[in-house]
Amino acid sequence: MKLVQNRGADRAIDLLRPHLKTGQTLAFMTPTFSLHAYAELREALARLDGTQLIMPAEGQDLELQGGEGDRAARNRLQSRWLANQCAAWLNGKVEVRRAPGRIPQGTAVLRNPQGVPEQVVMGSVAFSTEGLGLAPGNPMSLTQASENAAEAAMLAQWFDQQWRTLPSDPESALAARQALLAQLQPIGEHRAPFAIYAAMLNHMFGSREDALDEERIVKSATGIRNTVVWKKLFKFQRDGVVGAIDKLARFGGCIIADSVGLGKTFEALAVIKYHELRNDRVLVLAPKRLRDNWALYKANDKRNILAADRFNYDVLNHTDLSRDGGHSGDIDLSHVNWGNYDLVVIDESHNFRNKKSPRQGTETRYDRLMRKIIREGVKTRVLMLSATPVNNRLTDLRNQIAFATEGDDTALADYGIDSIQQTTRKAQIQFNRWLGLEEAERTPSRLVEMLGFDYFTLLDHLTIARSRRHIQKYYGTEETGRFPDRRPPINIKADVDRAGQFRAIKDINLEIRRLNLAAYAPLRYVLPHKQAAYDAKYSTEIRGGESFFRQADREESLIHLLRVNVLKRMESAVSSFALTLQRQLRDVEAVLAQIEQHADQAANGDGIEELDIADVDIDDPAFEALLVGRKVKVLLGDVDLIRWRQDLVEDRNRLDTLLTAAQQVDAARDAKLAKLREMVEDKCRNPINDGNRKIIVFTAFSDTAQYLYANLAPWAKTTLGIDAALVTGSAGIQTTLPGLRKSMSSVLSAFAPRAKERPADMAGEGEIDLLIATDCISEGQNLQDCDWLINYDIHWNPVRIIQRFGRIDRIGSPNRSIQLVNFWPNIALDEYINLEQRVSGRMVLLDVSATGEENLIEQQSGDPMNDLEYRRKQLLKLQDSVIDMEDLSSGVSITDLTLTDFRIDLAQFLRDHPAVLEGMPLGAHAVTSSVDADIEPGIIFCLRAEGPGASKAPAGAGSGDYPLAPIYLAHVGDDGTTVLAYPQAKRILDRLKRLALGRELPDLGASSRHDKLTRQGEDMRHAQKLLASAVASVVGKAEERAVASLFSPGGTHAMKGEFAGAGDFEVLAFMVVLPTQNTKGATHEHGAQPTP
Repeated sequence: MKLVQNRGADRAIDLLRPHLKTGQTLAFMTPTFSLHAYAELREALARLDGTQLIMPAEGQDLELQGGEGDRAARNRLQSRWLANQCAAWLNGKVEVRRAPGRIPQGTAVLRNPQGVPEQVVMGSVAFSTEGLGLAPGNPMSLTQASENAAEAAMLAQWFDQQWRTLPSDPESALAARQALLAQLQPIGEHRAPFAIYAAMLNHMFGSREDALDEERIVKSATGIRNTVVWKKLFKFQRDGVVGAIDKLARFGGCIIADSVGLGKTFEALAVIKYHELRNDRVLVLAPKRLRDNWALYKANDKRNILAADRFNYDVLNHTDLSRDGGHSGDIDLSHVNWGNYDLVVIDESHNFRNKKSPRQGTETRYDRLMRKIIREGVKTRVLMLSATPVNNRLTDLRNQIAFATEGDDTALADYGIDSIQQTTRKAQIQFNRWLGLEEAERTPSRLVEMLGFDYFTLLDHLTIARSRRHIQKYYGTEETGRFPDRRPPINIKADVDRAGQFRAIKDINLEIRRLNLAAYAPLRYVLPHKQAAYDAKYSTEIRGGESFFRQADREESLIHLLRVNVLKRMESAVSSFALTLQRQLRDVEAVLAQIEQHADQAANGDGIEELDIADVDIDDPAFEALLVGRKVKVLLGDVDLIRWRQDLVEDRNRLDTLLTAAQQVDAARDAKLAKLREMVEDKCRNPINDGNRKIIVFTAFSDTAQYLYANLAPWAKTTLGIDAALVTGSAGIQTTLPGLRKSMSSVLSAFAPRAKERPADMAGEGEIDLLIATDCISEGQNLQDCDWLINYDIHWNPVRIIQRFGRIDRIGSPNRSIQLVNFWPNIALDEYINLEQRVSGRMVLLDVSATGEENLIEQQSGDPMNDLEYRRKQLLKLQDSVIDMEDLSSGVSITDLTLTDFRIDLAQFLRDHPAVLEGMPLGAHAVTSSVDADIEPGIIFCLRAEGPGASKAPAGAGSGDYPLAPIYLAHVGDDGTTVLAYPQAKRILDRLKRLALGRELPDLGASSRHDKLTRQGEDMRHAQKLLASAVASVVGKAEERAVASLFSPGGTHAMKGEFAGAGDFEVLAFMVVLPTQNTKGATHEHGAQPTP
């Protein structure tokens, strides 16, 4: 007997190979069985006269695809061909028997044609590359070989004895062979494109505790599944709740940003109930106008459909954070233990998105929420309910994320995000570049291409965002009921005056532009030598004191906004226009009177106060940055009184002229009101859904709403026999329905009793059919009993129009179809937008520069929603159809930026095919073809980096840039060029999804073509070249980034040579994309290259 080193020139295979000749037989007892060992011996095994195999008991891992040392062999991508070749060999002259347990050591016996043993190898020999000495093995293993015929005979006898003891009846022999063939089958079969897509998703997300697994996340012991609120949720809402509970537990926060009308409030209530059942103390922070919504669900009230759940959370207004005393509902603010809340739910959390710079020495609501509630006291989790659009400041989102992470920039370091600030800052730079693109190129898909994958991962960890399309696609509408059909909008351009005597809009606009509005700009008239003192007192600090925003600049911007406000009021209703002019005239008279009394005031040393701008819609996001304090005082002794008096007198004369004209047009002469009355009557007499006479009329202004109610409600009652109601934030609630409480919840329950699930015993209250409202109910209300919505004035922001329509355009609507009616100013849209542009002038606002930080710049407006060209296009669209929030082409939605789609695909696949991915072999692949011109033929690889340092991105990539390491995706074209590299994983996943959707079975046509091109998968040279390109794209990208990092803050990432080549990467799965069949020259794409 001799020892075999099993390496170099002294290997088991070198002893066996000379005897593998025609007529010889092989007997092999092996603990493992590798396809790559078979590949090495394939031709020789085919020549043998017979083979006996003893395999371990069923259930043992045979390591069919080899071990770590076989990675290079696996990367030849021939596994499928080898599995089929091996199966064909096993079905030939091969006998298989199964040992009763595992096999501790291997034995190989070679006999000549006469059956005499010639060579026996025993010990650590196995039917694997390691056991045969083809790959490095364990140095502690022992292998021996016979040196003469006697030794060979003795060892062969031992093998024969084992062989005889194993079951040999035909049934057992067949079962042993079939079991081995069954293990080979998954490697040798064609796969469905969708299964490979799911496998890649599983490699990316499956091991990261990211699967939406309800059983794991929601602890049943809490009893949440027995609550009323849980039972009311649709499947998609329950998935949202499960995701939110998981994110709250793991990251401390979550933003639910589902689209309008998908029931965010109920999802939040289920999350609240889950935490209450765990004895957590919960606070809900809501805008004042939505407070009643939340308060009702915890009240012992007949209208509370969740009364049985006995909610016990506290409700406060957003504005209560600025108060140190007084009461909010039944809560005494001076004694609130702010630090004792386990969960805070912030409704409309985008109201906190701007971490505004405070006046010197003060604290903003944002700062107070962070300090008092989130950082102090017990660990607080934060659930935010937000609108879907991402505006032009990604830092806004960062500020909301800070609530979840308690302001800790490195809170997500364990999840691949080294710095939240750096991630959002880099994304902001790309976002600004995107905003600068030509309009045709500025699409959401282009933005997705430009943003780094770390930003998607950041959003994905902390947000849940589904659109209406998501729900229809992934959940269907069987359970939820369908969305109503949207009829094309009705557009009305009404005149102002039925008598035709009121001047044209552009003439009125010219007068508005000439107004100085001097009463609202006292700092404009401060004498030059006094200005520095006022700057020091009233300026706002920016970026930690690096610069200041002067109050005088803020005042000038405010003047522009007031001018726009006057124009918008005239558009809304001539009565509102008159009221605004009256107020401004009063203000001018008051300031003039104070100037006249200057002598007395100078003696007393009193100041004059900047006047309130009550006419401005303070909930309007456009004014956010400008409405900071109204208590600017100037001493009359510091002012150029002559110039100020002249401007005030000029304003008074101009306002007086406009007011006289406006007051001529009373309700009887109001052409727009007459048109509205005609629309209401026509709708009531000819409903679009059987018996449904309900109408909502929205206006931006409380004055307009009161005017409409005063002129429509009595008429509707007497002429049409319907009751009306008025709901505004400032002017309160009114209704013609006798005996109904004048509260928002009572009125809305009477208007939408089915949506609000009003108890049957309250049906005697009657119903309201005409609701006139301001934007105080444009968010957070379900009014889907109604099927007809009128915008009496067009809001500056298309998003607000969609939000208004979202009150009736909701999932599960009882109406077959719904109607939007828009009243437009009676001039061409372009002319109207140009008017507005001239009125608003140029404003100086806080905005974001290319650095991704706050910066003072001068531009048209701080919000792309206010970009005039963008608005023109969206408003034109709204004249033809009702658009989804996600389809505001220049407005990017969070739903574009999360990975929710892919998670849902994976969760659904795991539910429908629980065992498929577990048994998926390495290197599994599918073949398909693409008809989409933008998906180039080639291969999409899913790779895993191996070896030390594999869990980090390649040197130079920076793990914070690519949180999915060690998993990499690459799309390589047929010519070997990298179509999409790993940093664009989101786009690669989008392509995979498009290739896989609807292809739950193997694509037999494409697979057959591929088999022809590659000789059934034997000739994979072309695919191997593409794999080399894919690996080079990962390592190469890293090298590029390492070079780039030489010039970046924080020093360089020196190339440490972590990756040497293809052997450092495991091919987990790949998708072959063939060209469509009629493509010329497409005869060799994935097989051998054509011979010259």
